Amino acid sequence: MIKFTNVSKVYKGGGRPALQGISFELPKGQMAYITGHSGAGKTTLLKLIMGIERANGGQVMFNGYDITRLAEHELPFLRRQIGMVHQNYSLLTDRSILDNVALPLIIMGQPKEIVEREARLALERVGLQNKLNFLPLHLSGGEQQRVDIARAIVHRPQLLLADEPTGNLDDKLSFEIFRLFEEFNETGTTVLVATHDTNIIVQRPKPCLVLEEGHLKE
Repeated sequence: MIKFTNVSKVYKGGGRPALQGISFELPKGQMAYITGHSGAGKTTLLKLIMGIERANGGQVMFNGYDITRLAEHELPFLRRQIGMVHQNYSLLTDRSILDNVALPLIIMGQPKEIVEREARLALERVGLQNKLNFLPLHLSGGEQQRVDIARAIVHRPQLLLADEPTGNLDDKLSFEIFRLFEEFNETGTTVLVATHDTNIIVQRPKPCLVLEEGHLKE
């Protein structure tokens, strides 16, 4: 599913590399963590998978595609196979949660009936089927995070990425969010979560990539 081979990333004017000599594989259907201190390179690694950033060296493979060689016009096709969960939700505050979740399908040009059906199903999967018409500001932090997750999985991606998804949540809500990730993984979705939540890592063990100053620890 994902394969990094000797990948490096240096930002312009950034001094030391954000990532250096990164090599790992994540098989299809697996769930894994990326952990490390703030600034270790977790977010950069996820951005390389999404094609938001480009590696300066090495090879990033996803589903047989070499992301480092894809043209800009080819990236939207790649991203349709990936869902992304953000730390700060990134919801449209003037739209209902149903509209927020429907947005990826609208952008893809899906018919209206499919958009509404799939958006409702996604919200049902995260337990928010009774709040379809609520605005994001009327929801708790944990509920807003679940909306973001529903939006990430509404187009049924093969790969789900999450960048510090519980950074603003308490322990109870964090465990609920990670249980959702496990449920998606159990149905065949590959899941890669960047987190510094050691409680989750210890109590819900999974394969774990540890980054330290841009290097992958053995």
